[in-house]
Amino acid sequence: MEEKKSAKANLENKKLMFTQIGLIISLLIAWLAFEHKSYDKREIDPSLLRTAEVVEEEMVDITKQEEQKPQPVEVPKQTTQLEIVQDDVEVEDIEINAEVEQNEVIEEYVAPEIEEEEVVEQEIFQIVEEMPSFPGGEQKLLEYVAKNTKYPQIARESGIQGRVFIGFVVETDGSISNVKVLRGIGGGCDEEAVRVIKSLPKWKPGKQRGKAVRVSYQIPVNFKLQ
Repeated sequence: MEEKKSAKANLENKKLMFTQIGLIISLLIAWLAFEHKSYDKREIDPSLLRTAEVVEEEMVDITKQEEQKPQPVEVPKQTTQLEIVQDDVEVEDIEINAEVEQNEVIEEYVAPEIEEEEVVEQEIFQIVEEMPSFPGGEQKLLEYVAKNTKYPQIARESGIQGRVFIGFVVETDGSISNVKVLRGIGGGCDEEAVRVIKSLPKWKPGKQRGKAVRVSYQIPVNFKLQ
């Protein structure tokens, strides 16, 4: 029994050894196949090399084109014809001395001042030796004022009546100026009184020491409902 077991063990060992040898041989064959693998060498067509050489010879340097500057447009010159007129008038020669010494002082021209005439307003007198007078006297003055005064409708409807005192100046020529209301009553009566006084004809001017002067004057204008 022991001999059979040993023979069987030897047989198994031999099988294992042959198996390992076969595996090693197959590995060697595979390594040699990869190691000694040959590649086919491709041949280069000589016509391609010639084409490359021709292309290199035909390369030309690129040059920049010069920018063309716009040419200036020629404008025709205008010619002016001068007519020479014969003149028999003799012109005197004028000598101009352009040499001026450095120390010489040149006076600056100053335009003469124009004196403005001062208008002096004459004095207005309150009382003079000879007072101004209306043509025909004071009675004619009152009649003129009463005749030319129109009662304002507003004052009439409102029942306004009374006296409007007007002040004015009799000028040296007898005309009336500076008419103003000194005391009024309203209702349009003040404006009507001013209008009437401004319409007065020229007076005889007042005099002081025999000379006509400006004199202030006052007069009442009556507004009375009838």
